[in-house]
Amino acid sequence: MVDGGRFPVKCTIGERIRVEAAIFADGHDSVSCVVLHKFADEAEWHSLPMTALGNDIWRAEFQVSRLGRYSYTIEGWVDHFKTWQADLKKRIAAAQDLSADLIIGSQFIAQAAIRASGNDAKRLKTWAAAVASGDTDTAQSEELFATMLAWPDPSLATRCERELTLWVEPPRARFSTWYELFPRSASPDPRRHGTFKDCVARLSYIAGMGFDVVYLPPIHPIGKRFRKGKNNTPTAHPEDPGSPWAIGDETGGHTALHPELGTFDDFQLLLAEAQRLGLDVALDIAFQCSPDHPWVREHPEWFRKRPDGSIQYAENPPKKYQDIYPVDFETGQWRELWVALKAVIEFWVGQGIRFFRVDNPHTKALPFWEWAIESIKGKHPEVIFLAEAFTRPHLMQRLAKLGFTQSYTYFTWRNTKRELTDYFRQLSQPPLRHYFRGSLWPNTPDILSETLQVGGRPAFMMRLLLAATLGANYGIYGPVFELAENTPREPGSEEYLNSEKYEVRYWDLNSQPSLKDFVARVNRIRHENTALQNDHSLVFHETDNQNLICYSKAAEGLANMVIVVVNLDWAHAQAGWITLDLDALGLGRSHSFEVHDLLSGSRFLWQGPRNYVELTPLSLPGHILRVRRWARTERDFDYFL
Repeated sequence: MVDGGRFPVKCTIGERIRVEAAIFADGHDSVSCVVLHKFADEAEWHSLPMTALGNDIWRAEFQVSRLGRYSYTIEGWVDHFKTWQADLKKRIAAAQDLSADLIIGSQFIAQAAIRASGNDAKRLKTWAAAVASGDTDTAQSEELFATMLAWPDPSLATRCERELTLWVEPPRARFSTWYELFPRSASPDPRRHGTFKDCVARLSYIAGMGFDVVYLPPIHPIGKRFRKGKNNTPTAHPEDPGSPWAIGDETGGHTALHPELGTFDDFQLLLAEAQRLGLDVALDIAFQCSPDHPWVREHPEWFRKRPDGSIQYAENPPKKYQDIYPVDFETGQWRELWVALKAVIEFWVGQGIRFFRVDNPHTKALPFWEWAIESIKGKHPEVIFLAEAFTRPHLMQRLAKLGFTQSYTYFTWRNTKRELTDYFRQLSQPPLRHYFRGSLWPNTPDILSETLQVGGRPAFMMRLLLAATLGANYGIYGPVFELAENTPREPGSEEYLNSEKYEVRYWDLNSQPSLKDFVARVNRIRHENTALQNDHSLVFHETDNQNLICYSKAAEGLANMVIVVVNLDWAHAQAGWITLDLDALGLGRSHSFEVHDLLSGSRFLWQGPRNYVELTPLSLPGHILRVRRWARTERDFDYFL
C-alpha cells in the first residue's frame, strides 16, 4: 500500500504482482485467505488463494494484462474445515477413534455443498457421504481441500478495510531511453532556422543510437516582449529567437505551432516517421505564458498582479524572468484555469502525442495534477508523464504518488561511490520502488555538471554508463552530449555557454570526434539484456577501491544477469578487488563462471566472490559484464549457460 492505500501502486503491463500480508486470528484455528483483484470495468472479483510463508505471512501473485486501473484487496477467514483436516491426520497417525470426527467433517463438507454450484456441489455431496461412512482417504485428499477452499463460509470472512488501487502502465514507463532535441537547431544549413522536416531527417540518426523517445522542448510561438538575448541577457537583438519556454504571441499559445517550425501537416509527418522507426515523440508541457500569450489578454484574472497593477513575472531571486508570466493557481477562477490547462494536454493527445515531459510541476498546484492526470489516464492509460522536478525529496515523491509516471532525479549531482550507492538503494527498494520511477539525465539544457565540465570525454562516457545501467529509464540532451560540449557560461555556473535555450545552434554531427558509437553500443546492450530493463533487482557489491563502483541487475528467474563495474575517476586508471554477493547472483562459491564484457568483447573466467578489475578511463571507463554460469549435463560435460 502507498500511504495506507491513499495512492495507487504502479506497475507495467505483463508484470506479476506479488501481494504479501500478515493474516491471523485468535485461538488455534487455522485460517485461509485470498487475494481479490479485478480490472476497473469488471463487476466480479477474481479470487486467488494465498500461500503461507510462515509466521502469519501469506503471499499470492497475479498477472496484469490490461492498461489502466485495477482494484485489489485481501480476504481471510477462520477455516474450520482446514483445522479439522489437519487434526484428523494427527489422530490417524496416533491410531485414535475417528467416528465422531468423521461425522463432524462430513457436516462441514455438506454445508459447503449447499454453498457450491455445478460439478463442485455434486462432488462435495458425494465426498460428504463418503467421509460420513468412514472413508479416511477422501477425508485427507488435496482435491477435497482445494474444493472446500473455493466455497468458504462467507459469514466467517473478514475483508481488508479498503480496496487498493494498481495503475498498469505501458512497458516504456518501466524501460525507456530519451533523447532531447531542439527542433530549431536541427537544420543542416547554419543560415536558417530548423523545421519539423529537418527533425524528420534527424530521426534515423537518433534511432540509430538506440533511443526510443525523442523529446522536443516547447514548439509553440515565442513572445516578443521582454524577450531574452543570447546567454540569457536581458536585452535581445532583433535576430534573437528567444526562449521556447516563453510561450505565446499574437498567433497563438499552447495549442499553436511556431510558424518557422512548420505546419500541423509537417508535425504529423514527423510523428509518422518516428513511428516507422520505433520512436515515440514527447512534448514539453510548460504551464506559463509570455506577456504576448492570448491568455494574458483574454484572461488577466489567471495571473497574479503586482501593487502597480502589472502582471507578476517569474522570479527565482536573484534571477528574473521578465519574459515569462506564471499562471496563478490561487485565482478565484481556478476551476476555469484548470479546465483550460487540462484541455492543452488533451489537445496534444488528440494530435497523437502520448509522452509528456512536464516543466517544473512542483511549482503548480498539486491537486490540479492529481485531477488532470487521473482524468487523462482514465481515457488514455497509455499516456506517460515525466516530471522535471529538481526539488525537495518529499515534493518529488508526492508528484509521483499523484500520477507522474517518471521523475527526474538527483543523479546529476551524485558522484562518489557512497553518494551513488546510498541514493540508488533508496530508489530501488520499497517503499519508493512501488510508485517512484527515476529517470537519469547526465545533462539537460539547464544543467552542465561540474564533472562534465572538467572531465571531458572520459567523464561523459562514465556518466552515460552509470545513467544507462543504474536506471532503466535515462536520457541525454543531444547532440550536445555525444559531441561532449562542456563549456560553462562562466566559472562556477552549470549553464552552457551559448545555450540553445536562447539561440539557434548549428550542429555538424561529423565535425569532431563523437560519442555516438559508444552511446549506440550502450543502448544496444540495454535492449539486448532484460536485466537492465528494471530497477528493482539492483544490488551493490563491495570494492576495496572507493573509485570503483560495482553493482548487478538480474531478470526474473536469473535468466539474464549483468554485473557493472565503473571507474568513477575520469582522470586516472583505477584497479582493485570486487567482492561479489554470490547469493544475490545465484552463484556457488566453488563453481567457475564466465563474464563477458559487452563493451569490449573481452571474456574473463572468474571463481568465487573476489575478482580483480582494472579500468582506464581514456579507453573504456567501465565493464558491462554478462554472467554465464557453469552447468553440468547428465553426461558430465560442462558448459556455460
